[in-house]
Order: sequence, then C-alpha cells, then structure tokens
Amino acid sequence: MPEDPTTEFASQSATAVAGRAHPHAPPQVSQDTGFFGHPRGLATLFFTEMWERFSYYGLRPLLILFMSAALAQGGFGFERAQASAIVGIYAACVYLASLPGGWVADRILGLRRAIMLGAVLITAGHFSIGLSGFAVSKVPFFLGLVLIVLGTGLLKPNISAIVGDLYPEGGARRDAGFSIFYMGINLGAFAGQIVTGALGEKVGWHWGFGAAGFGMLLGLLTFIARNKGTLGDLGLEPSRHPNPAVDARQKRTGKLVLLVGLALIAVLFALAAAGVVTFDPQAIGKSMTYVLVGLAVVYFAGVYITGNLTSDEKKRIAVIFVLFVFAAAFWGAFEQAPTSLNLFARDFTNRNFFGFEVPALWFQSINSLFIIMFAPMFAALWVTMARRGMELSSPGKFTLGLLLAAAGFAVMIPAANMIVASGGAVKVSAWWLTISYLLQTLGELSLSPVGLSSMTKLSPRKYVGQMMGIWFLAASVGNLIAGLVGGAVDPEKLEQTPALFTWTTIALLASAAVLGALIIPIRRMMADVRDV
Repeated sequence: MPEDPTTEFASQSATAVAGRAHPHAPPQVSQDTGFFGHPRGLATLFFTEMWERFSYYGLRPLLILFMSAALAQGGFGFERAQASAIVGIYAACVYLASLPGGWVADRILGLRRAIMLGAVLITAGHFSIGLSGFAVSKVPFFLGLVLIVLGTGLLKPNISAIVGDLYPEGGARRDAGFSIFYMGINLGAFAGQIVTGALGEKVGWHWGFGAAGFGMLLGLLTFIARNKGTLGDLGLEPSRHPNPAVDARQKRTGKLVLLVGLALIAVLFALAAAGVVTFDPQAIGKSMTYVLVGLAVVYFAGVYITGNLTSDEKKRIAVIFVLFVFAAAFWGAFEQAPTSLNLFARDFTNRNFFGFEVPALWFQSINSLFIIMFAPMFAALWVTMARRGMELSSPGKFTLGLLLAAAGFAVMIPAANMIVASGGAVKVSAWWLTISYLLQTLGELSLSPVGLSSMTKLSPRKYVGQMMGIWFLAASVGNLIAGLVGGAVDPEKLEQTPALFTWTTIALLASAAVLGALIIPIRRMMADVRDV
C-alpha cells in the first residue's frame, strides 16, 4: 500500500501535492487536546479516513475474484488477464486522480467541500458496484469504479492536507499526529479486507461490495456530524489570489477545465455503455504505461533543461529520476498483491484452519497487520543507526527494499513449482504467502517513506509539489505493470505461475544490482543534502 498513502510521510506530502497556499491569516483551530493529546479535529479526520480506507482496500482485492468468477458463480466470467488489467488501470487512476483532486479543492471547492463531495461519490460508487451482484448489465460496475476514482481524488489528498493544517506550529507534535492518522489508515485497510472477504466470498459478492460502501457511508456521516465542531475554519474556503480580478479569472478557468474534463469522461462512458466503442483492458493498460512513462521522461527533461536550475539542483533532479524508475519497478512487483498473489491464495493455497476455510481476501490484510507491527520498529531502527554512524543512505534503503521484495517473490517460486509438479492437485501451505507478504512489507517500509522523504529533500523548492506528484506517478506506473502481469496465475496454465514469480524476482534483483552500483555516485552528487 504505497499510498496510498500508507505511511505518515505520504500523508505529510499531500499538502505539497495539492499545492496548498494560505495567503490570509491562519484559520482558527480548536486548541483542545481531547484526542490522545491532539486536537479533536484529528479524531474526525482519523475516523473518516479509516472508513475510506476500509472501503477502498475492502473493494480492491475483491474485484479480480468477482470479475474472474464464472457466470454461474455470480461473477463476470472475464479472463484473468483482462480482470487483472482492469484492477491495474483502476488503481493507477486512483493515484492519478489525487493530482487534479488537490487542484480542484485548492482553486474551486475548498478542502472540506472536496472531502465531502469525494465521500459522496465514493459511497455512490460502492453501492453502484454492489448492484453488479444483481444486475445483468456491467454498466453499474464500471460506473461505480469511475465514481470511486473521482471521489478518491477529491478526498485523499485533501484530508491529509487538513491533518497538516491542524498543526501550524509543525514539529514533533505534528509528526505524532500523522502517526496516529497513519494508524487509522492501516486499521481501516485491515478491517476492510477481513469484513468484505468474509461477506463477499462466503455470502455473496454484493454483500462484500455493499459492506465496503457502508464503510464509506459511515465515514461520510462521521465527517458531516463532526467537521463543523472540531475543525474550526480549516479548509472552508479555497485559496485566493491577492488580486481579486486574477482570482476570479483563475476560478472561471478552473471551473471550465473541470466541466470539460467531466464532460469528456461522461461521453466516453456513455459511448462504452451503449456499445458504440469497446475497450481492451490490456491494450489500454499498456498504452497508459507508455504514455505515463513518456510524460515522466519529458517532464524531467523539461525541468532539467528549462527549469533555471543551479548545477546542484540539476544533479538532484537526476537523482529523483533514478529513484522514480526504481520506485516504479518496486510497485510493479508489490502491487501484484490484489491480482496474482490474491489468485494464488484462492486457487493454490490450503486455507483450511481447523475445519474453517479462510477467505482468500484475508491474506490481503497481512500487509496492513505487518505494517502496524513493524513501522515503529523501522522508525526506531533508522534513528538508532544514525546515532551510531551506521545510517543507510536513501538509495541504500531503496536497494534494501528491492532486495526484500525480490526475496518475497523468490519464496513463491518453490511453492509455485510444487503446484506444477502435482498438476494442480496439491494446495500449498499458507505460510508461503505469509512469509512472502512479510518480506514485501519490510521492503515497503524500507522504500516507501524514504522515497517520499527524499522527494522533499532533493526537490528544488518551487518544484516540491510537482515532485510529490511524480512520486505518485511512479505508483501509477507500478500498478499498471502489476495489472498487466497479474493475471498469469491460472489453474488452466500452471506453468505461467512459477515463470511470473521467477521473472519478477529477476527484475527486482537486477534493479537492486543497478541501483546498488549507483549508490556511491549518487551520494557524491548529493553530498550537500543531509541524510540522503
């Protein structure tokens, strides 16, 4: 979960992503400390975000199981490769939507209206998907995905931005507040996968989808009931340009761009629903990958050449590009959790526990559980190593993350080979997946917060917000890659599974080797940047 942000660093970065500006006097915030020594507004945001993550992570791994299930089982009967590509496109769009979502809140709606509208759209999207359990048409399903993408783009970056605004003084108290907020993210993700997995797999797909929607509805009601009394004036109004004429012109332009964008989405969806145009998910996933990578290359080249940067700043931009490439490689493996590893849990894992068959989705919650367990340990480890003069550099931590992820997929190779050797007759122990998720989670904790922190340290001041967007662009590319390969786990094509895990391991090891070789040159280039 990169994001998703699943680390406090990701949450802290959201303000920069949204490009937040406060030209007027600081808003008034309640000074009480009624929530674990923090403002009560943090409780409002904590529970709203917890329920939003409950809904998002409760739904995402359910998608491929539903879409690939046979028609007789209530699913769509899609080929696994198609279903996996759709999941990748959906997750990539969720990350991308946070960029315009922050802009819309900043220029047009204000943070709180954006959060509320986002929660409404997400809730409507989940219940629309829930109709797929009953309806013959696939239109409600895909309409629901579109609504969730739009809603998450409005809610996710802006709720994190308000968390930061609760602490205008900054400092350690702000960091502690984000740590509490981060705990809510992972509690929601963990609980969502447990609840929707049990209902979706054991009772009916629409029950799982409905539970995810009900979770977001609780988050919406929490925010409506508590935001006025606990958040003061925070996020009520969009930012304003000091010149009223310029401000009015910017808002008119922003509204026009927003309406045109929404109209294009509506037209494309209507044409697809009517069958006028058809879409190949795998072709779209590949095209999006090429386009996003191309845009990233063009963007970095443009900033490097025309950004009026000093020599040192150019070196830092080059390092950010290197980290972008290897972050995308990491997420391309890690984000196979809701696709290939999810299918492996359902089809090839012995899930019987004292006579009870554990839902496949419950394995998805292992990552959140391990994050809750190990994140404080990693934070303490980095501090201890720094005090003893043993601190790993940022590229060193990236390399460690890639190696741990490679180990996580290497663990799955013998498990997959056992399946092939038995002709699919044997189901392997759940410990294989558990150990794989443990290693991948440790890799995530080594790479994800470090990457976000590096963006803030390395970026020229005027490009900090844009570079945060580039970081999430890497997650989008990774999700697309994961979606394109994640459908290879198939009982009808057993040999594909060990091949997928082998090539994923090789790609991660190769990435770690290349980045490891670049550690010393990168550190020389960044000699004037602390802790990089």
